[in-house]
Amino acid sequence: MSRHGFVSMAVIRRLPRYYRYLHEMYLSGIKQISSRDLADCMKLTPSQVRQDFNCFGDFGQQGCGYDVVQLHDEITKILGLDQNYGIVVVGVGRIGSSLLDNFGFERRGFRVLAAFDTDPAVIGKTYGGVTVSDPANVSEVMAHLPKPDIGVLTVPTESATAGAEILRKCGVKAIWNFTKGDLARFEASTLVQNVHLSDSLSTLCYRLTDLENRIYDAR
Repeated sequence: MSRHGFVSMAVIRRLPRYYRYLHEMYLSGIKQISSRDLADCMKLTPSQVRQDFNCFGDFGQQGCGYDVVQLHDEITKILGLDQNYGIVVVGVGRIGSSLLDNFGFERRGFRVLAAFDTDPAVIGKTYGGVTVSDPANVSEVMAHLPKPDIGVLTVPTESATAGAEILRKCGVKAIWNFTKGDLARFEASTLVQNVHLSDSLSTLCYRLTDLENRIYDAR
């Protein structure tokens, strides 16, 4: 998708934020936006915004800014959100069930194909329109479904390897990992994106402490 072959991780990490702001503008009916206004939303410089988009193509017009619908559609394609990727969830406890019920996978362009959990109290229940199956039956369940692309792993940490093995049996190409388990052995054949909620909270704590220290020093 890149016009230059290599795109830095810093740019890639900003793309979902661009998408989020543009999606809000798209829904609000905003037709045009300048690099300066978009930069203000992103807390970047207009030059940085232009450089980021230049990695993928020429989306703006000098003096006119960006067409919001066109830019929204282009970033949708760049992020792969138009691919209708199929998803399998392994682990339907508090996090897994909440994602199925509330995250809005379908609204975001994904298809949730199946969900698995070993808990007899959960098997057979339906979350987000998907009925939870016993992983012992994974082959039979997946035989009647399209091949999935992404696995969502929301099992306890001690079950991370076993859960990833279930996803491997499903044939996923990428894992969205909410556990603290080490999935290094799977990374040779599968993309792994780790989600560490505690890291995010710790980062927020650092920023809060830093802010309070600066306020104290200014007194």
